[in-house]
Amino acid sequence: MLKGKHIILGITGSIAAFKSAVLCRLLVSAGAEVKVVMTPLAKQFITPLTMATLSQHPILVDFFNPENGEWNSHVKLGEWADLYLIAPATANTMAKMSAGVADNLLLTTYLSARCPVAVAPAMDLDMYAHVATQRNMEQLREDGVHIIEPGSGFLASGLVGKGRMAEPEQIVAAVEHIFSEKKKSLEGKHFLVTAGATIEAIDPVRFISNHSSGKMGYAIAESLAERGAEVTLVSGRTALAAPRNVRRIDVLSAEQMWQECVARFGECDGAVMCAAVADYTPAVVAEHKLKKGDGDMKIELRRTKDIAATLGADKGGRLLVGFAMETECEMEHAEQKLQRKNFDFIVLNSLREAGAGFRGDTNVVTLIDKQGSESLPLMTKREVADRIVDKIENLLTK
Repeated sequence: MLKGKHIILGITGSIAAFKSAVLCRLLVSAGAEVKVVMTPLAKQFITPLTMATLSQHPILVDFFNPENGEWNSHVKLGEWADLYLIAPATANTMAKMSAGVADNLLLTTYLSARCPVAVAPAMDLDMYAHVATQRNMEQLREDGVHIIEPGSGFLASGLVGKGRMAEPEQIVAAVEHIFSEKKKSLEGKHFLVTAGATIEAIDPVRFISNHSSGKMGYAIAESLAERGAEVTLVSGRTALAAPRNVRRIDVLSAEQMWQECVARFGECDGAVMCAAVADYTPAVVAEHKLKKGDGDMKIELRRTKDIAATLGADKGGRLLVGFAMETECEMEHAEQKLQRKNFDFIVLNSLREAGAGFRGDTNVVTLIDKQGSESLPLMTKREVADRIVDKIENLLTK
């Protein structure tokens, strides 16, 4: 859930700041990239060196580095983040947030954040129960801020009651829940996604196939489903488990995949053709295992049905996305395929790019449509999937 997510961890001046070290470690261990913003007072409770070591990023406290004048841009931080988590959040900081006060980097970053924001309050029980604090928290809820409720127990004052910051494991669970609840921007839409490699039998033992792992197509199916879409995943052979909330239909051959796609495309709002489908299949499948002879063997191949071209010819108002894996003349071949198969856009990747291609967890792609192209840097396949789904969303809302 948190793999590849960008999280800003804000730390304010509370004794509970010692828990932020564990929290940061848990977030990083879950695959998130964490940048830490601290208030000046927070440094008296936990050192920037500790948080820098755990987050593997420099700690941000001031608006600029006093030694060289380098600007710490709260705007760029707000654009970078997928979530802004303030833990611990003191009564003072929440009061300023509710009023829109921006007198330190942590607060200006809050006002610049375009992502979900969550706070984990930490304070003494009387401060937490005070009408002003409760009023400020209610205002934050109305503003869309997620409140991670504090627990009850022994407090720094020596009293026992509600006000303890939630434990780091509880906060991580709350963060995962926030990501799972993000806006269902594709709710009501139905997408067909193909993924994985097809298998063309030669005999009961041998077959023709390719190196596709299915990772890219599965990431796209997962991204679509997380945004609320109904997803039907027609999958060739793969070792991957079906993504959550995705209906998977397993096939082996190109013919089986063609049948499933043609039968289901009419009920969909769009399709993403990510599978590595065999272009040719043996004309005759031997009934028994072919034995090795003294000479060479020739296998006659016939052309398989073109799934993407079939759907493109009957696309109507549906959205159709294709893929092109190339090894030479990449842009030329991809643009020709875009036109020939009536795609709305095509995703090009080249085996000549380091980090791209089959089986790996990263990819380097270019998104091409009739208006132009956008080249993306090296990303995880899930990050690439999110960018592809972003483009799908944009096209659907035009």
